[in-house]
Amino acid sequence: MTAKRDYYEVLGVGRNADTETIKKAYRKLAKKYHPDSNAGNAEAEQKFKDITEAYTVLSDAEKKKLYDQFGHAAFDGSMPGADAYGAQNGGPQGSYREYHFENGDMDDIFGDIFGNMFGGGKTGGYEHQSFHRDGFGDGFRQKSFRRKGSDLRAEVSVSFDEAAFGCDKIISLQDAAGGGSQSLQVHIPAGIENGKSIRLRGRGMPGVGGGSPGDLLLKVVVGDRPGFERKGADIYTTASIPFTTAVFGGEAIIQTLYGGVQVKIPEGTQSGSKIRLKGKGVAAMKNPETRGDQYVSIQIEVPRNLNEEARKKLKEYEQACGQKGRKSVA
Repeated sequence: MTAKRDYYEVLGVGRNADTETIKKAYRKLAKKYHPDSNAGNAEAEQKFKDITEAYTVLSDAEKKKLYDQFGHAAFDGSMPGADAYGAQNGGPQGSYREYHFENGDMDDIFGDIFGNMFGGGKTGGYEHQSFHRDGFGDGFRQKSFRRKGSDLRAEVSVSFDEAAFGCDKIISLQDAAGGGSQSLQVHIPAGIENGKSIRLRGRGMPGVGGGSPGDLLLKVVVGDRPGFERKGADIYTTASIPFTTAVFGGEAIIQTLYGGVQVKIPEGTQSGSKIRLKGKGVAAMKNPETRGDQYVSIQIEVPRNLNEEARKKLKEYEQACGQKGRKSVA
């Protein structure tokens, strides 16, 4: 009896290959040797069986762990006390299936539905059959293989204010099986940060064999707002005030997320000074009643195009303060 080839060798990947690398290798080989593309080619059919058998084991975390530890003995019944998975129809746990596409091209078989190929039933125009062997030598019986559907990932763009205050968005979801699209209203919670994801349960790939559907992880991409910078729940802005207001003190209108706010400017305010506006930041996601603060950096407007009277007054101010002729210090 010819010894079985190493599953990693069959797929052409290293033993440290991750799930995605294994999947890509299988997809490439399965497309090349699929019976529908190699009618009457017995060699191609056998290779398709071999790579499908290898993928069935290496794509399953538990089976892969057993294989890495015990090799083929973990499935052929030769390992004492092991769950004899067997090789009905040419693969562990009877894993070999043939997939035949109907009224489509070969790429249909390896599309979005790829992650659910190994389930029972008929999906997306091709049939699935699965056999399972109950362990410890008590024989074979046909059995449904239940598996939760894969999670899907997508992005939704929101404005700076929409992320701060929350909003409802209508997104369009493409049916994974190619059955068109559907619209879904999604609530964006107030205070969400750029790059965070919202989990929509049951909106992912459908389950296999009665398994529950996966989830949709919706990544939120927050746009910019000129003049506003966000750090967590706090907002940072800059405000310009007249030279005289900085000298004598007064009031200024500061723009916030909640509109203009009148703020008292202390006498002698220096350029670069910061003013804290409590509670004018972004709401906390866990407690919308709690908000961050807004920090305003003050910039002083230097007067331009002075008339003669204003220039004369500033010269008098300079002399009164003893600043005339003073050299700058490096």
